[in-house]
Amino acid sequence: MPGILETAPDLSDPSLYQTGEPELVWAALRAESPVYRNVRANGRPFWAVLSYPLAAQVLKDNATFTSEKGMRLDHNPAATAAAAGKMLIVTDPPRHGNIRRIINSAFTPKMVRRLENTMRAIVVESIEGLREQGGGEFVEMAARLPVAVICDMLGVPREDWGFMLERTMIAFGSDAAPGDDDHAVKAAEAHTDILMYYDELLELRRKDPQEDIVSAMVQGQIGGVPLTDEEIFLNCDGLISGGNETTRHATVGGLLAFIRNPDQWQRIKADPSLMPSTVQEVLRYTSPAMHVLRTATRDVELAGQQIRAGDELAVWLPSANRDEQVFADPDTFDIARNPTRHLAFANGTHFCLGASLATTELTVMFEELTRRLDTVHLAGPVRRMRSNLIWGVESMPVTLS
Repeated sequence: MPGILETAPDLSDPSLYQTGEPELVWAALRAESPVYRNVRANGRPFWAVLSYPLAAQVLKDNATFTSEKGMRLDHNPAATAAAAGKMLIVTDPPRHGNIRRIINSAFTPKMVRRLENTMRAIVVESIEGLREQGGGEFVEMAARLPVAVICDMLGVPREDWGFMLERTMIAFGSDAAPGDDDHAVKAAEAHTDILMYYDELLELRRKDPQEDIVSAMVQGQIGGVPLTDEEIFLNCDGLISGGNETTRHATVGGLLAFIRNPDQWQRIKADPSLMPSTVQEVLRYTSPAMHVLRTATRDVELAGQQIRAGDELAVWLPSANRDEQVFADPDTFDIARNPTRHLAFANGTHFCLGASLATTELTVMFEELTRRLDTVHLAGPVRRMRSNLIWGVESMPVTLS
């Protein structure tokens, strides 16, 4: 591990997560420099926060570490400035809480029951379809559930779910490799299609409100002032990108962990009462949301490092979730691990809005997988995503029995 530190690793390099061994890098940095000054290839520095206690401290202190200057490395400063105070993830209190309450108001008991019914139906249909074929690309199967749930939650009609699935996988997939202009163009086009769809959906829900989030935002007000169309578009975008990516990659990464740890597969099949701790361990172990960005609002000292006002700090969530100070044998996949105080959903003001929904989705998925399948095997190489934002798998062919 000392050799890793001598090379001054760049945690923002997306190729590290596609072909490297980030777990070793994180472990070395946690031991030697838990607040690490990362200098990027372009010369721009940021602070990487890698230990659990420090990550929790930064995430909870939104007065010192603001979200309104950007939530991810490589964000567009102009786009962030335009969205700050309007889009939930780049809004600090008190307005953050006001927007959050409007969105949460859509989660009526009737809507929650509908979403749970959608989850079970989609999961069973997807597993049975894949089983009839003897296997296939599990990433594509896993993508269907979160997109269906988010679409149902937003109020997207069922006949348009396929369109949203296809567009979101292109818009929010892997980062473009250097020089791959075609990939970037296709992602931008897909994102534009999604935004244009929101515009049509907004008008539909103004005329015919339903029990969904778009209707709640159309009718919602802050201080007697309705949300603007821009605010609604921005928050729809945040919900569909965040809700889709995290759950999909936790599902794929969780099944991969079971394939590589068959004793744990047999353990959950033999004792379904372990499902709650299993889902939490899947979230900890896979930690799909790789980093969240904060910007210091004042000079502050953190773990002996002098952070200046305006400095960017990236909290590395998978590293915090493998911190030896908190988790015994952190690189071991243990479905009976308890308690699991992971940060996969972050914490503090920006604790994931969809945490409960994502937990239910994963519970339904692994309940049905373990109930309906005896064994799952890899049918080809696993290809990880090229991204510094999402720690996930791009391709994982499997055979089922």
